[in-house]
Amino acid sequence: MHRLTPSALALTTRISRSGKIGVALLALGLNGCSTPGPNHTYVASRAENPVMDMHPINPSVAVPTYLRAANTLYGIAYDPFTDHLFLRVYPGNFIRVIDRPARKIKRNFTVAGLPEGGGDLAIRSSDRHLFFAHPTLPAVVESTLYGQFVETIILDTLVSPPAGVAYDQKKNLLYILAKGKPAQIYTHDLTGKRLGCVTLDRNVIQQSLAYDSVSAEIYVRLSDEPAIGVFNILGKWKRSIPLSTSDPSGAFIDVGPRSLLRLF
Repeated sequence: MHRLTPSALALTTRISRSGKIGVALLALGLNGCSTPGPNHTYVASRAENPVMDMHPINPSVAVPTYLRAANTLYGIAYDPFTDHLFLRVYPGNFIRVIDRPARKIKRNFTVAGLPEGGGDLAIRSSDRHLFFAHPTLPAVVESTLYGQFVETIILDTLVSPPAGVAYDQKKNLLYILAKGKPAQIYTHDLTGKRLGCVTLDRNVIQQSLAYDSVSAEIYVRLSDEPAIGVFNILGKWKRSIPLSTSDPSGAFIDVGPRSLLRLF
C-alpha cells in the first residue's frame, strides 16, 4: 500500500475537488514527478526587479523577488520539477526560493560551507542539489535543497572561479563558463575532471550560464547586443532572445521546461 506525503495529499485533495480523479489516483504511485511542457527562459537583473519569464509566446511575464534595492543579486536557478526559482543573494550564501506559479516566497536558507562572495548557481532536478560557483577558487560547492554542505568540487584545469555554472540534467555533467577571452565553456564530471571545452563564436558577458538539457543548447548574455545568445553544444551561435534596452544590466539567466503536471 502506498502512503501519500503531506504535499502529495494536499495536491490529491485539490485535484479531486476539481473532478480529475484519474490524475489524483496517479499520485498514489508517485512520490515526486513532473511532466515537461514548453521551455521558458528566466532573466534577472537587479535584486528589486522581478524575474522576467521570456517565453516566446507570452514574453516578459514578471515574477517578483520580494527583495529590495539594498540587496545584491548574484544569480538564479530554475527547477522545473517544482517550478521554483532559486535566487543567490548577498552575501552570497543566502538563498531565496520563489514559488513561481504562486508568486510567493517559499523559503529562505543559508548554505553551510559556502564562503561569502558572488557567483552563479545551478540545480540538479533529480534531487534538487544545488551547485554554486565558488567565489575565490576554481571550484563549485554542492549543497542539498536546504543548504546542507555536500562537498567542494575542484574543477580540473580551471585557473579562476567559474564565471557561470549550468547542469546537464540528462548526462549529469557540469558546464562551466570560464573567465577570459575568447569565451569558453568547460565540461566537467561530478568529480571535477575536465571532459571537454568549446569556444563560443560570439562575445558574451561572463556572469551567468544556462543550459537546456533537452535541446542541448547553451544560453549566455551577449555583450555586443541587448540579448541572450543561444549556442549549440559546439559553441556556434544559433539565435538571440532580445532583452529590454531599458535595463541592460540583466545578465542572470536560467532555462527549463514548464511542468504541465507536478506531483511532489
